[in-house]
Amino acid sequence: MSRPRIVIVGAGFAGYRTARTLSRLTRHQADITLLNPTDYFLYLPLLPQVAAGILEPRRVSVSLSGTLPHVRLVLGEADGIDLDGRTVHYTGPEGEEGTLPYDRLVLAAGSVNKLLPIPGVAEHAHGFRGLPEALYLRDHVTRQVELAAAADDRAECAARCTFVVVGAGYTGTEVAAHGAMYTDAQVRKHPMRTGMRPRWMLLDVAPRVMPEMDERLSRTAERVLRQRGVDVRMGTSVKEATHDGVVLTDGTSVDTRTLVWCVGVRPDPLVESLGLPMERGRLLVDPHLQVPGRPELFACGDVAAVPDLNQPGQYTPMTAQHAWRHGKVCAHNVVASLGRGQRRAYRHRDLGFVVDLGGAKAAANPLGVPMSGPAAGAVTRGYHLAAMPGNRVRVAADWLLDAVLPRQAVQLGLVRSWSVPLESSSPEVARVPGRPEAGRPEGAGRPATPTTPDRQRSDTEPAGEQAGGTTNDAAAKNQPDSEPARSRPGGEPAGNQPGGEPAKARPGIEPAKAQPGGEPAKNQPGSEPAKAQPGGEPANNQPGGEPAKNQPGGEPAKNQPHGERANKGPSGSPRASGKPRRAVEAAGPRPARGGSGRPGKAPRAAGTGSAGKRPAAPSGPSRSAGPPTDPGPEPPANQPPPGPDIAPGPVKRTDGRAAEGDS
Repeated sequence: MSRPRIVIVGAGFAGYRTARTLSRLTRHQADITLLNPTDYFLYLPLLPQVAAGILEPRRVSVSLSGTLPHVRLVLGEADGIDLDGRTVHYTGPEGEEGTLPYDRLVLAAGSVNKLLPIPGVAEHAHGFRGLPEALYLRDHVTRQVELAAAADDRAECAARCTFVVVGAGYTGTEVAAHGAMYTDAQVRKHPMRTGMRPRWMLLDVAPRVMPEMDERLSRTAERVLRQRGVDVRMGTSVKEATHDGVVLTDGTSVDTRTLVWCVGVRPDPLVESLGLPMERGRLLVDPHLQVPGRPELFACGDVAAVPDLNQPGQYTPMTAQHAWRHGKVCAHNVVASLGRGQRRAYRHRDLGFVVDLGGAKAAANPLGVPMSGPAAGAVTRGYHLAAMPGNRVRVAADWLLDAVLPRQAVQLGLVRSWSVPLESSSPEVARVPGRPEAGRPEGAGRPATPTTPDRQRSDTEPAGEQAGGTTNDAAAKNQPDSEPARSRPGGEPAGNQPGGEPAKARPGIEPAKAQPGGEPAKNQPGSEPAKAQPGGEPANNQPGGEPAKNQPGGEPAKNQPHGERANKGPSGSPRASGKPRRAVEAAGPRPARGGSGRPGKAPRAAGTGSAGKRPAAPSGPSRSAGPPTDPGPEPPANQPPPGPDIAPGPVKRTDGRAAEGDS
């Protein structure tokens, strides 16, 4: 008899705990497969310390293969589930596709960003859900303080050293608290010419900071923030965001270059495509975390609406405390469904909350006992060390070094603005230029978003439903190098940048000038169609195999023999068709951008939840007899050259001509 096949989608708090418990309970008698976009479990509660330069990124990243013995790791994002055929379809990090058959399926896909219909937020704000976003925020804040210190103009200095955080939940409160300490330390070493100091603002429509927390602890957190100079504004949010600042709901205009979005999350929309009963976006399960009518299907964590047996008629909240314990109960019930042991109903008693405010300050109520000050700081860090499944010694060592040595305030430039758009469905994976992003528009298998395992996060609820307006998609063009693609939707290159897609090439608008039947693109380099294209003269002195002079990325001329036209989507990248896109949660329709701002990504099947066969995406740019193929999103102008997995562009010569033989 073959061994049962167990597939777990997602390696957040719930998925990781399920895989680890199953590995111990099955004793090599089952094939366990874990599907996740990254090869690590991210301990999100300590992510604000990564952005503040206290911890190195690998300290909060726990290796999946190193800590989950006898579990097969598959890198990819689930983009379709066939419940009748019992298969999970996924797309890998390099665009490859695959299918995982299962006898038992555990959905622990976590949650995704919750966007509000506020004009300009999607273009100018950045979230805080993954390592790339934390690294970008640290570089960005460091750069703004350095530019402000060197500026002579007081208005420019004030705008660059003003940082706005929207959402006063656990994540936003910790980001503002740690960020204020980080920038103050920078200014002490290098005072600004204008004599100004960094200014942090924390906004939320809630009546107080962290409203889900005990009121005494909420007052403690707000007092610490105000002592550090944070401008805490309750009952206020963002009405509109622009490249130069934000307009608040009270009519105030704030000049800033930094907008951090910590408003809220929602369950991963993967479960919506299954066509099963839902509760506010979460999949309904019984107290045993099993989907009624589907004995082979389990769900836990943020995607599951688990009945709260201690409070009849309610469901357990979307917190890491519950997700972590969901995983353990789910693993026992999966094994019980295979004929080993007894099923367990999920019951849990709240163990309290902890919030790290930086330095020796914290707010906590372990087992219901309210604490503040250094005692709360010791309890908070002790809890994190106990809760982490790995890297405890390294984390403790970084804390010790931070206490006795100054922080290294340097910007590495590893993550650029366009690599971490707010609407990214995979915040744990930075966008790579020229490579199709894997999977589905809103991605599964991302770690749960809570800020600590034993505290309820208030950022699961939006900072108020703003009325009116749709997201502004106006893309600023030709941005300076210091702020690449700041205002471009989804981080796409500006229309006039080399390699950028013209704005008129979007569906629903008139065809781009360089398309067949249209005029040559006026703003393209060279201002003339490639000589070797149909209807034009042959390329001078090019024996049919040389690249056309004006082809983006140095692709071969499109009239070469044996060329075939690629099946492209609106973004110009190869993409399978036949599946609808998932709309981003907003008040109105947004202009199409190739599927949630992810060029070349295959949409997920909807409705019945079956994943059909789709043609594999080609590994490289295909040749065509038509117009130049759009190479996908590329970095802005003057961006360092891409890695070896991206075809280089034409070699520049001093005489202004493309070198012969470039490819």
